[in-house]
Amino acid sequence: MKVAVSSSGQDLNSPIDPRFGRCAYFLVVETDDMSFKVFDNQSAALGGGAGIQSAQFVVSKGARAVITGNCGPNAVKAFSAAGTDVYLGNSGTVQEAVQKLKNGELTPAAKADVPEPIRSARESGMGRGIGMGGGNRMGRGGGSGGGMGMGRGPGRSGGR
Repeated sequence: MKVAVSSSGQDLNSPIDPRFGRCAYFLVVETDDMSFKVFDNQSAALGGGAGIQSAQFVVSKGARAVITGNCGPNAVKAFSAAGTDVYLGNSGTVQEAVQKLKNGELTPAAKADVPEPIRSARESGMGRGIGMGGGNRMGRGGGSGGGMGMGRGPGRSGGR
């Protein structure tokens, strides 16, 4: 069986990277003979969606199980849809974790262990604020936050 492990390095003695979607590497290990392939995580630098992209990637490499430290809800949903088991809360080396899986010492996770990402006010369509300058001149606060800005000082507006 092929198992994908989030890794900080490029061999079986590398430590597990606790971040699934933003790990440095994925080691896809064949549990029968412990042969493996190393893949750079191309999704690690994404602004958003790294977990889903990473999940789709490891599934495309034939992984039927994933061993990692932490995993968010979107990636867990993607694994569930693909029929791929996820084993969370792991540490130690890649080799140790795969051996634990082979020995039946790991339990698949029922849900994510990282909360849903918090969307910013801009992403959710909120945050239409009013800016008002104080001091000697009127300010021009566009207001990217949710409240009213009251500027203070000579000719400067806090209105954000």
